[in-house]
Amino acid sequence: MKIHAIQTGTVAIKARQVEAVGHGARRQLNMLLDRQWIDPVPIVAFAIEHPEGVIVVDTGETARSAEAAYFPRWHPFFRYGVRTLVAPDEEIGPQLQRLGIAPGDVSRVVLTHLHTDHAGGLHHFPHSEILVSREDLTYASGLRGRLRGYPNNRWPSWFDPTVVDLAPVAHGPFAQSARLTQAGDVTIVALHGHTPGHTGVIVDEGDHVVLLAGDSSYTEDLMLRGIVDGPSTDEAATRLTHERIRAFAAQTPTVYLVAHDPETPARLAERRVVGAVGSEATT
Repeated sequence: MKIHAIQTGTVAIKARQVEAVGHGARRQLNMLLDRQWIDPVPIVAFAIEHPEGVIVVDTGETARSAEAAYFPRWHPFFRYGVRTLVAPDEEIGPQLQRLGIAPGDVSRVVLTHLHTDHAGGLHHFPHSEILVSREDLTYASGLRGRLRGYPNNRWPSWFDPTVVDLAPVAHGPFAQSARLTQAGDVTIVALHGHTPGHTGVIVDEGDHVVLLAGDSSYTEDLMLRGIVDGPSTDEAATRLTHERIRAFAAQTPTVYLVAHDPETPARLAERRVVGAVGSEATT
């Protein structure tokens, strides 16, 4: 089994998106009004070459995101809060092909959530089963979804995902989970907070696990310190997710990988596990 970290371009965002200031609606308003941009960070998706079939976790962003009319100019986040840079050959499809994986070889695509930088490459997978949590699909769909910042009118016309309702089956400190493979070595778990139904994928490699954690935090350090990001829909749920991740890493050597941490590719290559572990989780 191999895991590949695939960088689909970069994104520049505000400092208060990465590390929030304030609480509730004020936290998100502070993010939009922030004038401090951070250096561009990677947009990382993952491919798991598994004996039961290739599993892609998130699809990264599309090169079309640079087009002036791609995102709605009326939406304050797309107008003032984000700058993406993705070349056509940086999209996930061409990058998989360079790894020797045709998009048609991908049996499943797991979307940790439906933000555009995680679902922008969906068009490469018309023949794959696509899994997304019921909570996130409901939250991101329709007019309300567009008002919340999901450009769902850009989803492929054929997009009809398999809706995932995680069972109340604990996986370590995580309260909800479901097997993705018959072998039981790839598991989807609930990591709610950044979005209502945010999920992650745990890959068991024997003496350690790899946690593909989407946007649970922007870096490992922020997760260890329990820092909530600006976009999180539920601050308390995000903090609980961080607690559970820290508790999991205390029990099991864990390589923690998130989409926008510049250290993610090196951490994967070195199988660098979480070091300092914070407080235990409340389950």
